This record gives sequence, structure tokens and C-alpha cells, in this order.
Amino acid sequence: MSGSARGRRLVAGFARTGVAVARALGRLGEEVLAIDDAPSPDALAQADRLGVELVVAPGPERLAQLVGAVEEVVVSPGLSPAHPVFAAARSRGVPVISEVELAFRLGLPPLVAITGTNGKTTVTSLVAAMLARSGRAVSAAGNIGRPLVDLAGEPDPAAPGPPRPELVVAEVSSFQLAFCERFRPTVGTWLNLAEDHLDWHRDLDDYAAAKARIWARQGPDDVAVANAEDAVVLEHARAARSRLVTFGLAQGDYRVDGELLVAAGKGVVASRADLFRDLPHDRANALAAIATAVACGASLDACRRALSEHRPLRHRVELVGRHAGVEYFDDSKATTPSAVIAALAGFGSVVLIAGGRNKGLDLGAIAEALRASTRRPEGTAGKSGARLAKLRGVVAIGESAEALASAFSPEWPVVAAPSMSDAVEAAARLAQPGDAVLLSPGCASFDWYSSYEERGDDFARAVKALPALEGR
Repeated sequence: MSGSARGRRLVAGFARTGVAVARALGRLGEEVLAIDDAPSPDALAQADRLGVELVVAPGPERLAQLVGAVEEVVVSPGLSPAHPVFAAARSRGVPVISEVELAFRLGLPPLVAITGTNGKTTVTSLVAAMLARSGRAVSAAGNIGRPLVDLAGEPDPAAPGPPRPELVVAEVSSFQLAFCERFRPTVGTWLNLAEDHLDWHRDLDDYAAAKARIWARQGPDDVAVANAEDAVVLEHARAARSRLVTFGLAQGDYRVDGELLVAAGKGVVASRADLFRDLPHDRANALAAIATAVACGASLDACRRALSEHRPLRHRVELVGRHAGVEYFDDSKATTPSAVIAALAGFGSVVLIAGGRNKGLDLGAIAEALRASTRRPEGTAGKSGARLAKLRGVVAIGESAEALASAFSPEWPVVAAPSMSDAVEAAARLAQPGDAVLLSPGCASFDWYSSYEERGDDFARAVKALPALEGR
């Protein structure tokens, strides 16, 4: 590395996270270079305001020059591993780190980090609420809110905004953890593992190894909170050097006992009646949040109050309408088969709207879980803690419609729909009074939409238009 590279970093991907990284490094007086293949007008304006040299879609030679001129590359989450910046950095021996790693190195308040395939955002928001209810000055950050690097370094007392928090609760992804070396949360929580992001990770083992980095640097004074009913998570947790606390629907230090949520040595910590919604994954999320918050010093009373006040986040099994005796639920955030299976455990009879852009996952796992649920004797439960819904039929949308038809036919009727309006109309025809129509795609939204939020909003719009169909 040349001497000119010292004190200079390259930010790869210049959207919200990349801009925050550039802003934080600029406060330290460091020179920042940046690359982005298709920056937004706002990103270009931010680069100009921050004095960052932003190179748009550099070719191989220019990229090699940029990487060779820095001491480190900071990558934004989700940047494709096929992006040439990774090969350029490897060939020159330039380290690649994530924004959360940089934030940790720059200095953070005591940190609580939460990861997992499903439920990260819900648990992060619950933990932050429980700590706030306990009188702690807490900030939620990472993928749930402001970039973690915004809270890093010594605070500027003259800067506008809230004071520096006592604790930071951060939602962190496998993309971010994969490029961490020193990152060490005081409490690290891993909720679950299921197939996801296999278009980014080499395989499931690589995905799990990235998640496990949440505990890699922890020591005996730190706490690892782990799902006792997820064999992979528990195996990695037992290899950590930190103190282990577990949760699960039937097993763990924090678990369900009939109508109560209990903890070893603490007795009753909450009642299922305290929950706004009592689906199996709601109970698991509540247990994980309580275990995490208590490990940070939250009181059980504060945890109970936060649970009773919590409302499910949008696009997560959200009731958006009723029509002709059928309820319509938006679960657009469910972008993996495991998330769909968790949602199906909360209903009696369902018409499922699924599909979109597959992330390299086995969509047939949904049908297999439904078949297995059907074979179980009445009154028994599977790993989810409940029998899955009776499936009335499937409406397949987006790029994966054909794959879904193959997975569910001929056992269940499958209708392919070319738009969300057509999908809702088809689901309404399949549904019977007392059924639920559930948009739970199991796929990303990027074939038809810019985000899962936009997809969920379009579903709600189509549901609201249903009464108008009767006059046609």
C-alpha cells in the first residue's frame, strides 16, 4: 500500500448507508472516494456537498486505480458479491469492511445487535421500547433506522438532534456481519436461520457463518441470546465464549408455558394476553425481545408494558380489509419460504397469494410444510408451535409463478395472475366466507415493485377496490 493511501477510504455503493459513511469519515477529516454504478440525483448532490469524489460505474482500470489509492474499502449492505470491487480489493490486498464494522471501530455506546432470517425489525423495535420503558436513553439503528455509523465517534455537542444514547439497539444483516472483524456487541441476539439470500451467499453454511460473526468477538462478560429450537443457531451459540441465554416456544430459558411466557429462575415474565397479536411467531419474537432486554438491564414490568403497547409493523400479517366474509392480510415483508410458513401457522383456512423474484430459495418448502402439517394428527404441533392453515388455493404472481404452480399443483388449485389487481380478484373468487386471503410472497418484490412496501400498498389498494367489482 502506498503512503498516499493512508487515511483514505473507498465507499462502495453511495446510497443512504454510503452517504452516512462518507459523512462520518468527513467529520474525522479523512478523504473519501466513492463509487456507485447508478447513483440517484440525491446521491450526486450529497457527494458534491460532502466533497466526495464519486465515480460512476468505473471500468476495470479506473476501479483498480481507485482501490489501489485507499487503505480500506467500506461496502454498503447488499452490494452484489459479484461486483468487481471485491476482486479488485482481493488482488491488491486491500481490506473490505462493512459500515457496522466501521461504526464499531470509530466508537459506539454499549451495543445490542440483533440478527436472524425473520423477525429482526420487530424484535429490535421491541427491545428498544423495553429499554426505553426501563428509563434507558436508547436509540434503534442499523437496518431499522439511522445507519449505525451516524452514532459513532465522539458526539459534537453543538450538533442539532437528540443527545448521545446510553445504549444502541441495532438490526444487523448477514451482508454487514460478513465483513466484520472486530465488531463486538455487549448483547448479540440470533433469532433463527432459514434459507435466504442464497443469491448472495455461496450456500446455507456460508450464510450461517456470516450470521455467527455476531458472537465471534464476544467474551465472558458479553451475552449471546439464541433460539433454543434452531439447531444451527444453538450449535454456533455453544461455540461462543459469551454467556448463553436461550429462548423458544417450548424450550429455552425463556419459553411458553400454556398461556404464560416464563423464564427460568424468574417465573412468569408476561402473559400471552399481553400481546397485541398472539401468533406463534409473535410469541417467539416476544420471548427473544424479553431475553435480550433483560440481559441489558430492563425490568420485567417494563417488558410487559412494552409488549402491551407494541403494534405489529406494517406489511407483517397486517389486516387491510374485509369483504364478503373474507379477511385480507398484507404480509408483503415475508420474502422467504420460512416467513410464509410462519404466517400460515396463524390461520384456519387461507387463500395464499405468493410469488415475485425468487432469491435462490426452495419455494417448494412451503408446500412440503403444508403437507407435513396435514399428516400430523389433530391437536399436535410442529416446530412452528401450531398446525398450518388449510390451504384453499394459491394465486401465483411475478417471475416465480411457474415455479409455484409446479410446487403446489395438482394438490391445490393454482391461478396465475398478471397483476396485483388480478391476483386479489382471483383470490376473492377462490375464498369462502371465514377464509383469509394472505399476501405472503416468499419472494423479493423487485420484478414488479421497487420495495415490499410498495407491493403491500398495491395489495391494500386492490382489496379496497373489491366492492366496486360487484357492479361490473
